[in-house]
Amino acid sequence: MSTETGQFRMLHTMLRVLDLDKSLDFYTRLLGMKLLRKSDYEGGRFTLAFVGYGEESDTTVLELTHNWDQKEPYDIGTAYGHIAIGVPDIYKTCEQLAAEGVKIPRPPGPMKHGSTVIAFIEDPDGYKVELIERA
Repeated sequence: MSTETGQFRMLHTMLRVLDLDKSLDFYTRLLGMKLLRKSDYEGGRFTLAFVGYGEESDTTVLELTHNWDQKEPYDIGTAYGHIAIGVPDIYKTCEQLAAEGVKIPRPPGPMKHGSTVIAFIEDPDGYKVELIERA
């Protein structure tokens, strides 16, 4: 097995979500991702939805897993960090997201020990999403 650059590629990050419709709305309508594919698995009683900013063949995407019988919100694991998304105008983006009722636990501003402007928002399940201002 080789670990040279190009041999391995990140394919997706998976999140378990309680309400698939709310999560799809958050990631597609509010964050501008596209629904790439969605499949129901009757035998396993779950749905997988893949969203992203590009095709799976070219970019890393997000897999949203909805287990049909899950009634309570998932505990967010202590090892989970966040998803990071680049945005051109972080202040305007956060203003628009706040108007939609999105929680913004860390408003936009420079990092403590740097000049990069970031913010943290939460998806409908409470997962952290870092926004990073990119020109």
